[in-house]
Amino acid sequence: MKAVGFFSFGGPEVLQVVDRDTPHAGPGEVRIRVGAAAVNPADTLIRSGASPLRFQGSEPIIPGLDVAGTIDEVGLGPDADLSVGDRVIAMVNPTLRNGGGYVEQVVLPGSWVVPAPAGADDAEAATVPLNGLTALRALDQLDLATGSTLAVTGAAGAVGGFAVQLAKVAGHRVLADASSADAQLVAELGADEVVPRGSDVAEQFRAHAPDGVDAAVDAAAIGTPLLGAIRKGGRLASVRGVSGQRAFEKAAERHGVQLFATLVHDYDGRPDRLDLLRQLAGEGKLTLRVAGRFRPEEAAHAHRLLEAGGVRGRLILEF
Repeated sequence: MKAVGFFSFGGPEVLQVVDRDTPHAGPGEVRIRVGAAAVNPADTLIRSGASPLRFQGSEPIIPGLDVAGTIDEVGLGPDADLSVGDRVIAMVNPTLRNGGGYVEQVVLPGSWVVPAPAGADDAEAATVPLNGLTALRALDQLDLATGSTLAVTGAAGAVGGFAVQLAKVAGHRVLADASSADAQLVAELGADEVVPRGSDVAEQFRAHAPDGVDAAVDAAAIGTPLLGAIRKGGRLASVRGVSGQRAFEKAAERHGVQLFATLVHDYDGRPDRLDLLRQLAGEGKLTLRVAGRFRPEEAAHAHRLLEAGGVRGRLILEF
């Protein structure tokens, strides 16, 4: 079968189309004929060697953390809810033996797989798992009472955009940052107030929440400067590492802000959380943004575009 992978870490040029043996579903597993795999920043870190992840499989290393497609083989028992021919989505952990989702066929535990959102094609559906679960995990960690005020940074991005929409579904007031070019997009995603992105973002948020917001989802990795926007006793979920992590932790302690590190793989094998996202996407409460579609042979180009910045939505490899 066709896959996209690499034999040595490096720039986008190391990505190549390779042939791999076709996998088969064992007990408790399903095989998905992949129609689409999203290209995420985590994939570029894996490819470059900047990711701290360690890989169990043999070379080539196959990136890709989320897929959409059709089940074409089932190794589950007769009581399983999944059947051949079902359109599905799943998050993939590329550190495991079978590798990531840049493949024509991927085998996963049945508990990692849920039906695809109603009305979404494979490319649209593939934008949901990784970024949706990251945003949902952050909000679950913050555990806010209905009606709380939440600040979201990086709101025009995939994780930040989902965080805005999930927070609105939960009944929160949402303040978000955006560049002037993205302000309308973020407002359309549902943010109650959109402030300019920049070094004074905490002051900008305080202008709309003088007592401080109850919590923040930091999808832009702002870190310490964001703490000033949060009230004492508030909470902050970081969806990726920030520079000066130890200094950040000490500053949070001084501000009386509780920090949470959001690890999306905490939700590996949590079909209840992924199925919630599927339902919300099917109801139109989550916006599925596809920024571009590429053949596997164009994977290096997709990585270059993503690393250049400014992509709104997800770039998709279509198999």
